[in-house]
Amino acid sequence: MNRTDRRAVADVEPTQVREGFRAAMAQLAGGVVVVTTEDADGRPYGFTATSFCSVSMDPALVLVCLAETSSSYEAFMDCRGFAVSLLGQEQRALATRFATTGADKFRAEDTVTTPRLLPAVEGALAVLDCDVHARHPAGDHMILVGAVRHVLPGRGEPLVYHDRAFQQLRRPEHPRLPRP
Repeated sequence: MNRTDRRAVADVEPTQVREGFRAAMAQLAGGVVVVTTEDADGRPYGFTATSFCSVSMDPALVLVCLAETSSSYEAFMDCRGFAVSLLGQEQRALATRFATTGADKFRAEDTVTTPRLLPAVEGALAVLDCDVHARHPAGDHMILVGAVRHVLPGRGEPLVYHDRAFQQLRRPEHPRLPRP
């Protein structure tokens, strides 16, 4: 690519970049989590996210991104801790409910309490009980970094989001070959 070509790429309209970026990110498959906390009055808050990842093993740190427009934003700006529930394939409806503003998110049959008394999702593949380690502004989102204090393990097949829809992982039809 010569210099003239590079300038042409740099002059793309912001709307085109936004639309192209959104389409490109839709092609990145991500695990689905529900992130939960309580406000100072003990009211539970939560949201569904795919922008979640581990940051460090020592210390154990994770991060999740939350939109400033989320109805849960203020609760997560002020909380001291939060739980991350890694969802399984059978929890699609629950993921949709936690992604819906104004929905009745915390139903007794779907909610458990972590060792540090935070709300979490019953039957999740795993639950991470976290202290807030840091918060960072990032565009129209907040990056929330958590220090993992307890892990409640589970088992199952993960819920995956790809191309703007929940997807099921396809297992290979043949066994993996042993490594030499």
